[in-house]
Amino acid sequence: MTRRPLLFSALLLSAFVMLFSGSVRTQTAPPRRALSLDDLAKVRAVSDPQVSPDSRWVAYVVGTIDAEKDTRDSDLWMVSWDGRTDLRLTSTPETSETHPRWSPDGHYLAFLTSRGDEAAKKKGAQVWLLDRRGGEAQKLTDVKGGVSDFAWSPDSARLVLAVDDPDPNDEPDKLDGWKRKTAPPIVIDRYHFKQDGRGYLQALHTHLSIFDMASRKGEPLTSGAFSEEAPAWSPDGNAIAFVSNRAADPDRTEDSHVFVVDATPGAAPRPLTTFAGPNGGRPSWSPDGKLIAYLQGDETKLSAYQLDKLAVVPAAGGPARVLTAALDRAVSGPILWSADGASLSVVVQDDRTTYVGRVASAGGAVERLTAGQRTAFATSARAAGGFAILTGTSTEPNEVQALENGALRRLTHQNDAWLAGIGLVAAEEFTSTSKDGTEVHGLMFKPASSSNGRRMPTLLNIHGGPNGQDEHSFSFERQILAANGYVVLAVNYRGSAGRGGAFQKAIFADWGNKEVVDLLGAVDFAVASGVADPDRLGIGGWSYGGILTDYTIATDTRFKAAVSGASSALQTSMYGADQYIVQYDTEIGPPWKSQDLWIKLSYPFFHADRIRTPTLYLSGLRDFNVPTIGVEQMYQALRSLGVDTELVLYPGQSHGITTPSYARDRLSRYLAWFKKYLK
Repeated sequence: MTRRPLLFSALLLSAFVMLFSGSVRTQTAPPRRALSLDDLAKVRAVSDPQVSPDSRWVAYVVGTIDAEKDTRDSDLWMVSWDGRTDLRLTSTPETSETHPRWSPDGHYLAFLTSRGDEAAKKKGAQVWLLDRRGGEAQKLTDVKGGVSDFAWSPDSARLVLAVDDPDPNDEPDKLDGWKRKTAPPIVIDRYHFKQDGRGYLQALHTHLSIFDMASRKGEPLTSGAFSEEAPAWSPDGNAIAFVSNRAADPDRTEDSHVFVVDATPGAAPRPLTTFAGPNGGRPSWSPDGKLIAYLQGDETKLSAYQLDKLAVVPAAGGPARVLTAALDRAVSGPILWSADGASLSVVVQDDRTTYVGRVASAGGAVERLTAGQRTAFATSARAAGGFAILTGTSTEPNEVQALENGALRRLTHQNDAWLAGIGLVAAEEFTSTSKDGTEVHGLMFKPASSSNGRRMPTLLNIHGGPNGQDEHSFSFERQILAANGYVVLAVNYRGSAGRGGAFQKAIFADWGNKEVVDLLGAVDFAVASGVADPDRLGIGGWSYGGILTDYTIATDTRFKAAVSGASSALQTSMYGADQYIVQYDTEIGPPWKSQDLWIKLSYPFFHADRIRTPTLYLSGLRDFNVPTIGVEQMYQALRSLGVDTELVLYPGQSHGITTPSYARDRLSRYLAWFKKYLK
């Protein structure tokens, strides 16, 4: 007879004893609660991973919200490559730290911040230095105008700085004839004279300077009537590549180019690229210094529908080669060369996802290095092999992960704690067919209560751009709408990215037509599939999403509630009022030459009497992207017509609502408006 081991018999006996004594309890996970508006302040925004030269650490940035103080902050962190040690490097609630960059010798971590008193902060961000051997951060630069970007030389002995011209209006006492506290008048003489976040544009530029670490002094490298950006050192430290638009009037064209200049003050820059359109990104030198990789876009008239391609050009001059011409997908940086110069890695935007891809320096097919329903971007190469990347999904905010041998491994866990007890909704992919036969791809977020088979109130949540895409990334807005019992449809209408150049450019000079056809086709699909309740449909969006909301409710009356944020409908009134003058003149033509087309594109305003949908309008009062006049006009039109409407304006806010309490208020008003009309 076979005898059981004594240990097994003892365990079996113990189990029976507990069973009959009532001691055995089924272990079940506690129920997850629904996402609430209070969670908005708990999201930690992880960004900008940077691998140390010894491949042992990854520096990164964490953005947080202080709900009590109603402020945002960002600090530097550092995680070990094995993921076992995660250290906070800065803790300054009154200022933010960004742009961490390791010195090539590994001794220092430099970053940008505007610490100090009011006088120091008025100068703008400066470069600060953390010594890896320990001690407090030390201020490295002190330049008027501030530093917007920098890069280390290969020998760690110098920095190249992108220095902004100081605004003379910041020191009115020094202006001729203006010895008073009253702000001086704003004098404008530029074609493109407004920009969201910057306000009215004057003749101020960004120039490069060389900063010597030993002497702690800087010398100008470039000057003149043009701006330079995205500097990158050559491997031997003798030259710097940068991007600049040096057209006769840079405001009137997207004709930027890659230049090279010797890293010696007084040297003359040499243009390398010739394509008549945007040539940019951050230039990236091959390891042998012979080639420079960059991003090449489309001609200026297609500025709203750019599909960037990876290109290389000889550093000594010569014809450029486009490496991803056959891909028909947009690529973005950072552009990273392999150690042997045989290949380059970039980020590829592809049909609801973004992935890290690799292409041979000689050209050819792009190899996908990451897979799955996720977004992956902001890569940093590791000398010992692999990458640190920023990646997330529809239920996971971005975190830093190691990418090795095709596999991902989590390094940071900044959001794990607050996510642990929350029930989020995973995006489901769907395909709809528009009435003209166009295949459209989207994402659907179903609340937990949809599992009972009942039709649900459904919201069409429209992305902006239009040259962007709804993708497998974390969206608090979609999640909070789903948590409140709505099916959420995120539709990549024609004009969206991720489906190739022809799909992106299909709406050129024809706004509010094909996009609306595609949006309504997706709603028809949701109704036909038994998910959406046709009597409880809502619609909303921000920026171009708000513009499409106006177009759609002026076309179809099925929607019972709408939210239109930072939008416009009388498009003629945007000419000269917003920042898109180049697009208007090159895509539509000026109103005095294309009056009929401008009126056609303004049909939501001229057909406001067709709108029956109660609509909430919102805007930031400092929005120079889509100025407040856009929502004010439509609010006034619907109010005049007796349609239920409301206007909400956020003081001091630009196109993006950044003040935490205002961001929370906006979502709260979305929920209240939809609840009023759909529930």
